[in-house]
Amino acid sequence: MYTVESLRKKIIEIEGKIGYVFKNKELLILSFIHRSYVNECREKKLNHNERLEFLGDSVLSLIISDYLYKNYPNCPEGELSRLRSRLVDAPSCVRYLQKLSLGEYVLLGKGEKMNDGRGRETIYADLFEALIGAIYLDSSFDVTNRIVMDRLLDDIQFLLNQPSCNWKAELQDYSQKKYQKPPQYRVVHEAGPDHSKIFHITVLLDDKEMGLGVGPSKKEAEQAAAEQALLNIK
Repeated sequence: MYTVESLRKKIIEIEGKIGYVFKNKELLILSFIHRSYVNECREKKLNHNERLEFLGDSVLSLIISDYLYKNYPNCPEGELSRLRSRLVDAPSCVRYLQKLSLGEYVLLGKGEKMNDGRGRETIYADLFEALIGAIYLDSSFDVTNRIVMDRLLDDIQFLLNQPSCNWKAELQDYSQKKYQKPPQYRVVHEAGPDHSKIFHITVLLDDKEMGLGVGPSKKEAEQAAAEQALLNIK
């Protein structure tokens, strides 16, 4: 997928995967346009999806909050916040987008197309939030909520059933025993607007990079990096 026009030809295909037919097709198109494409494109007055992402982030958070509030009546506020954070973080949004098989349609600049690693996960997470924002603007909260629950409820429940683990503490214990020193965490990349930063953090054991984590906060990215490091060790 290289141009807006080629994306237009895929609208019916994309709508079928989402399970929603847009009244305003331009909103759907906009949700798939990354900033890097706009920067390299000669088309005038072409916008990117960051404003939609900003809106979709809040809509998704409300959808998940509503689900948790209704389905976990005995869960205290702090635990609800922790569960919501797990369900709306960048890795989860990437999972949702992959479930819908929509990553191939994103419009990227040439430089971003060549980057198939760290930056791509952030792009996919942002795309999913932008898509949620586009559906919300084109319909309503109730319709957006229904689509998320119809298409992604299995993934939401799967993530909720995953055991909670303090990967950083476990990796710290391993590193102290094996190397007599703690792991080192380093921020290697920051992406996204100020209101929705995504951090890429690498963790080193005995000066060797062992894991990379991505998250909306340094704390969550460090946890993800520690988890990957432990998986690599095992």
